[in-house]
Amino acid sequence: MRVPRPGLGRPRKKPASLAADKAYSNGPIREYLRRLGIRHTIPEKTDSRAARLRKGSRGGRPPAFDEDRYKQRNTVERAINRLKQSRAVATRYDKRGCVFLGTATAAALAIWLRA
Repeated sequence: MRVPRPGLGRPRKKPASLAADKAYSNGPIREYLRRLGIRHTIPEKTDSRAARLRKGSRGGRPPAFDEDRYKQRNTVERAINRLKQSRAVATRYDKRGCVFLGTATAAALAIWLRA
């Protein structure tokens, strides 16, 4: 009998909210998130906005967008990019998760001490 490893498979809980960049700004993704009841903060693409405005009243209303939540996403993304400046974190050659956690913690400490 095969024993499932932890960390693999689908998540056991659905997230309360999701923040993504413009690459994920399309109708099917937004509809999927609405159907699952997941709040989302995704900026609208400029060409999608122009197409919606061209349609006039048939184009519908613009999707909701919370700038404060998007700014928090940007802060987290920049922090992850700073962590990736450490080669060991970026390449992830570690075999075990606990060793990688230690590597990421050491990189975070180095960033914190430099600040």
